Amino acid sequence: MDKYERPIIVPWDFSQVAENAFQHAVNISKVVNRDILLLHIAHDKKDKEAKEVELKASSEKLGKEYGRKPFYEVVRGSIFHAIGETAKELKAEMIIMGTHGMKGAQKLFGSKALKVVVSSRIPFLVVQDKPARENFDTILLPIDFKRENKEKANWIYYLSRNFGSKFIILKSKARDKGFKRKILSNIKYVETFLKGHDVEYEIVTATGNQKFKKEIISFAKSHNADLILIMATRDIRWIDYMLGAPEQYILANPENMPIMCMNPRPAKIGGGFRASGGGG
Repeated sequence: MDKYERPIIVPWDFSQVAENAFQHAVNISKVVNRDILLLHIAHDKKDKEAKEVELKASSEKLGKEYGRKPFYEVVRGSIFHAIGETAKELKAEMIIMGTHGMKGAQKLFGSKALKVVVSSRIPFLVVQDKPARENFDTILLPIDFKRENKEKANWIYYLSRNFGSKFIILKSKARDKGFKRKILSNIKYVETFLKGHDVEYEIVTATGNQKFKKEIISFAKSHNADLILIMATRDIRWIDYMLGAPEQYILANPENMPIMCMNPRPAKIGGGFRASGGGG
């Protein structure tokens, strides 16, 4: 697996949503100059051998159709671990994964998509549809009271540098004074970062007329955002999957918005935070 240099990984299950993810990968790879790797997770040795033949054919077909021939790998294991482990081993730039949203027949939706995402420190771009546009011109950046929000700075810089994106900060509305202080602290941190890196942005306060997770999606849709940038909850627990973490709704959102989701680092954000893409 040493023939790829920081590839963009596309989990591949031969479905249309996987091909949609590949189309996003083609657009991004042209900008960041990375190889694309189709990754299929096989159940056993026999399945692995059969899927390698199918995957080779898929690679040839995609190369002819989209002008960007991907590499491919088949690994054995569970999707909840193998994708993240392979991405870490290859020091992948990012993982672009197709999902069927709330009503999909495919097994990868809702809480299962979130379980795959939180398996890796490398960011996931989760998509349902084909790219609406080639570039991320406008990116929605929701900010609430959680400390993890500050860790978005790394990828704000990455996206701004590569795509020239404008950011709309959607500030969560809170009544609790403690939450208000935390939200303002996060806003101040991110705003200082944006100003320091000459990133174009504006700040809008949420109305609070609906749950923040729902307002994020409706706001993104009404403002023609090309991407929503979120953080997963730190140390997410099984009860969060059972009750429905906000990330589940956002990843499988009913408007089919592309979502870039990152996992917070165990340690506090510091000077070693890398802004060249990938995770670690």
